[in-house]
Amino acid sequence: MLKITLRKSPIGYSVRQKRTVKALGLGKMNSSVTHDENPVILGMVRKVTHLVEVETVEE
Repeated sequence: MLKITLRKSPIGYSVRQKRTVKALGLGKMNSSVTHDENPVILGMVRKVTHLVEVETVEE
């Protein structure tokens, strides 16, 4: 499982990156979500690594 936390605001970045952040389920600063570690989620995280912090957690 991955814990993804929004650490930087997507304001000022492209619409595509803003939509990726929203698709991950992140809304406000410092909000966190957990997702299964799969290629789709990893690809989304890779596109916005400068905005998020990723931790591996055990469920």
